[in-house]
Amino acid sequence: MMLHIPGVLTPAQVSEFRQRLAASDWVDGRVTVGAQGAQVKRNRQLAETSPLAVELGEIITRALAAHPLFFSAVLPLRILPPYFNSYAGGEHYGSHIDGAIRNRAGTPLTIRSDVSSTLFLSGPEEYDGGELVVMDSYGAHEVKLPAGDLIVYPSSSVHRVEPVTRGERVCSFMWTQSMVRDDWKRGMLFELDQNIQKLRGAHGDSEATVGLAGHYHNLLRMWAEL
Repeated sequence: MMLHIPGVLTPAQVSEFRQRLAASDWVDGRVTVGAQGAQVKRNRQLAETSPLAVELGEIITRALAAHPLFFSAVLPLRILPPYFNSYAGGEHYGSHIDGAIRNRAGTPLTIRSDVSSTLFLSGPEEYDGGELVVMDSYGAHEVKLPAGDLIVYPSSSVHRVEPVTRGERVCSFMWTQSMVRDDWKRGMLFELDQNIQKLRGAHGDSEATVGLAGHYHNLLRMWAEL
């Protein structure tokens, strides 16, 4: 399931992030990938252990934890602290699949990557190219969102970032281990939850909405891995 989640960061937060990232030191983005990824990856990243990456990552993680749409879609168990990257001057990332197991350097945190997320910090008018292209059984989906918005998609998806031919594309990206491993089960729970919310808004906590909520939680109880 792919989902656009708007307004994870406010415009003021995006502006502050961009100012501070512009004054930071970037490193070769290939430091965080394996041999296959290094062959197709050409970008720059903020060093994952830098104080700025840690500070800004904590802000993003708190914002995601408080966002009801992210929780409903992803059902997060553990979120790997966010990374930050930049593409300019033709930089790109060729087709690849994210590694199944991710760990944070210098920490004992290791997760299974179920859901990948990209948080856009540059507006689409600031650069040409740079589309995130995600492949699934329905074909290729191009994503280029407003600054402050997030896209989530299965980490098992083949995806790429097209070359940036003008301006600079700055984003944060992260991986989440979900309480529900299977994407189709997460998608089913998400659709059920969203429809329960609509029914509750229209009819309150009626017998039907309470019954459907119970069905949702029983499915989650059956499928969740904690």
